[in-house]
Amino acid sequence: MIRNGNSFRVATRRQPSSPVRWSRLAVLLCLLLLSGCGGPWRDTYLNKGLQKLTQSDIEEKFGPPSTAKTPVLGGDTVWTYRVPMGDREVHPWDPSSLAAGKKTKAPPSPSPFGKSLAGNDEPYREPLYCYRYTLSFDEQKRLKDWKREECVPRTSEDGTVVQ
Repeated sequence: MIRNGNSFRVATRRQPSSPVRWSRLAVLLCLLLLSGCGGPWRDTYLNKGLQKLTQSDIEEKFGPPSTAKTPVLGGDTVWTYRVPMGDREVHPWDPSSLAAGKKTKAPPSPSPFGKSLAGNDEPYREPLYCYRYTLSFDEQKRLKDWKREECVPRTSEDGTVVQ
């Protein structure tokens, strides 16, 4: 209570002003957006590991490569990995992949390229595509360079290559 002359009033704590709440919300939203950027986790891992990761580090994380080419007379060693991925993993912030996405009717399959999604009565399969990671290592067995590309480029209904 605060006394001012002959009158009394009750002092209350003021809530944080509206701009403070909005700035906290904006910071939280920015952190949330930045946490999902960058595409597949493999891309982020490899980008951060350039000139740092060794062949054994990558083999521990990804498993043995699909192919490994080591030149006899020295030079860069090249490993490739073939990885099945859906559109949601490759383009996590694409509005078309944020929705339920394309699903095709298909029977349950143990294939790594078609995982069955539980539905009401019928199983559905999310389309998965093959991506090839090509990793180059220097003579000290450190990651020198890498790239990701589709094993077989997708084409649209009119025959053009889809990116």
